[in-house]
Amino acid sequence: MKALHRAPLLALLALTSCGIPATGVVEAGGPASGALPLTPVYFVENGRLVAVPRNTGRPGDPTDALRLLSDGPLVGEGGTDRLDGLTTELPAPPTAMALPSAATDVPGSALPDSSGAAGNSASDTPTATVAGNTMTIRLPAGTAGLSDLGVRQLVCTATAAYRLTRPSAPSLTAVVTGGGPLVRTSDARCPAR
Repeated sequence: MKALHRAPLLALLALTSCGIPATGVVEAGGPASGALPLTPVYFVENGRLVAVPRNTGRPGDPTDALRLLSDGPLVGEGGTDRLDGLTTELPAPPTAMALPSAATDVPGSALPDSSGAAGNSASDTPTATVAGNTMTIRLPAGTAGLSDLGVRQLVCTATAAYRLTRPSAPSLTAVVTGGGPLVRTSDARCPAR
């Protein structure tokens, strides 16, 4: 009878000592990867902010999120072929175009660039920096004054992007400069994603 009680123990010991030596840590490449998180970009629909998920190469980067916001709503973002009522309160980025000079009529002189390529540069996009619990959003030079909803678009988009990689960060105070008077607000006014 005692042999019957020992049989499961002997079987277990036989299975655990199958001759495979113990190993240490095995290097097998980089960390696991997968789909990058989508960055919420806030647009206006029926007078209120709505988060629209967008792909970015740099999740957690508020300046990259502001670039996506500056691109405006895209066709099909609401799942159809139209913009689904999404708009923006942000003014079009200021553009600089070279004025023709008298040198353009001089034979052999270089012609000024008239392609309008001065737009779409990094200086045409708002930037965001964070120091402590304060995020400063700088608008491009020449940006027209912003409405309250336009300011909230900027603040909510930038702070939501920042929180993608810092979900436990405390509430941020946002300072918006460059689009009229300096505005200081909190991300607490942002809608839930």
